[in-house]
Amino acid sequence: MWAGKLSSLALQLLSGAAVTAEIFLGAVPVLLLLAVLAGAARLSPWRPFRWLALGYIAFFRGTSALVQLFWLFYALPLLGVTLPAIAVAILGLGACMGAYGAEVVRGAVLAVPTAQREAALSLGLSQWQWRRVVLLPQASLLALPPFGNLLVELLKLTSLTSLITLHDLTFQAQSINAVLFRTGPILGIILAIYAFGSSLIDAGMDRLENRLGAWRLR
Repeated sequence: MWAGKLSSLALQLLSGAAVTAEIFLGAVPVLLLLAVLAGAARLSPWRPFRWLALGYIAFFRGTSALVQLFWLFYALPLLGVTLPAIAVAILGLGACMGAYGAEVVRGAVLAVPTAQREAALSLGLSQWQWRRVVLLPQASLLALPPFGNLLVELLKLTSLTSLITLHDLTFQAQSINAVLFRTGPILGIILAIYAFGSSLIDAGMDRLENRLGAWRLR
């Protein structure tokens, strides 16, 4: 009897973990795309692009991620646009963390000394070659550690999606606890799962950083 119950609970947690992974993996490309676009726009010589990027960054960094999800899920349908809960989670969290990533991109680009640009152009490199050969490898390497932190934060933020009807890991833990009333052990398991996921992200980013550093040296 107990074996069957434990098996059922394990399957329930695995189901929640699968939803959490789906949200995370879906939000990562949104985060990266918006971070690169907004970060580049912040450095653009065209003022409208800078203002647009600044407005996006200020809004998503200055407001609650939970309220953003609520607005997309509950208020947006009042304007005639209804999105599935999973789409709201992916777009909402990706846009929120993309605003932080935009500042990472901008900081990484500005951290590359301008003297290198002058040296590259004096050697006959075009603007495109300077960006591809000199700027991009160095800025990417500088941006990797803070981007790793953003991915960990994104993973933790997925727990908010339980409040917009998604049966993620946190939702399933709450459902199990409502039946068993074993708050400490159940939440301890969830903490361990999130910590394990964060350690996988850290390990992956460290490996990527080492490979990119080795490629840059070559």
